[in-house]
Amino acid sequence: SATMVAAGVYLFARLFPFFSLSPTAMTAFLAIGAISMFLASTMAMVDRDIKKVWAYSTISQLGFMIMALAAGGYGGYFAGVFHLTTHAGFKALLFLCSGVFIHAYGTNDIYELGRHGCRRLRIPTICIILGAAALSGLPPLSGFFSKEAIMAALAGLSNPIWLGAGLLGVFLTAYYAFRVIFVICFPQPYATGPAGHSNSSGLSHSGDHHPAQYWVMAWPLIILAAVTALLGFFEGPLEHFLVGRLIATEVHESGHLAWAPYVALVLAVAGLGLAWLEFGRRGVRQIGFVERVPFLYNLFAERWYLDHFYRLLVDRVIDRGISYLFYENDNRVIDGGIDEMCKGTVESGRIIAFLHSGMIQYRLLVTFAVLVLLSLYFFL
Repeated sequence: SATMVAAGVYLFARLFPFFSLSPTAMTAFLAIGAISMFLASTMAMVDRDIKKVWAYSTISQLGFMIMALAAGGYGGYFAGVFHLTTHAGFKALLFLCSGVFIHAYGTNDIYELGRHGCRRLRIPTICIILGAAALSGLPPLSGFFSKEAIMAALAGLSNPIWLGAGLLGVFLTAYYAFRVIFVICFPQPYATGPAGHSNSSGLSHSGDHHPAQYWVMAWPLIILAAVTALLGFFEGPLEHFLVGRLIATEVHESGHLAWAPYVALVLAVAGLGLAWLEFGRRGVRQIGFVERVPFLYNLFAERWYLDHFYRLLVDRVIDRGISYLFYENDNRVIDGGIDEMCKGTVESGRIIAFLHSGMIQYRLLVTFAVLVLLSLYFFL
């Protein structure tokens, strides 16, 4: 699932023995992972496009993986790779379920999907709920086991800020994941607009009219749902395969750190509960707490103005800076140098042409003058 975007995490895992030798590099990776996780989570909290929500979620989970790997030790290494593995299963499930809904109703908007009644597609609805629960780290799904391993790795760090960032990410993940679930499964007519009618693709809501088409899309979802539900129980064999007995020499949890995974579970449930209060209860306006604060909503919806920053960077630094220097170098140095050589050639040609003008009077005058001067020099 999304192999290219996870390639950086895979590369980090492959070069883990090299990076782990530098505490500075590991701290830098912790910061990069935490910032990526937090920024992407806030973007997913306000977006209406179901594919964009899962895309931001992918970036957020990659941040979790980087943080786990940067926590160091064999425990952190296994937690990062294990979450990379479990994430591939449930994130593929979420994207494919979303694809079924988009194919059926011709829209990416979660409010429109809810208005069209996409929950009548039973298998995709059950599977997307399962994927969101795994993404949130709820037991006994695969995401619970990998998130628990990540929290245990972060709890072993001396600086508690990284554990705090991870726990915050767990809460935000559960919130934005179930925001999507509650919006599409419990639509509020006055919040989502007038009721819609038939879908545009011709796919039956229940699969009765086009059972072949429905089941062609349903079977991959069922397989991925099984992977999502069962992969976490293979944590032990995967751990033994990846790190063998080396991890036995480390202490994952010691007394005062053993509570971290349980706090993560409580925060995941709290995020789910807040999403239900704002989007799932009967009669709610389906407006999140962020959307009630215009400044925060605009900040998150505009992706922290990162695109504006990149546009400004390109305009001021690239176009008006580096590109302008190259433009001036091309005009003044390269073209200017060639132009000056051409001008020099033209002027020298004019001088030579003047000396070879063909006027005999000037030549005789010069010859006579030279002879007079020589005569004066020798005879006087």
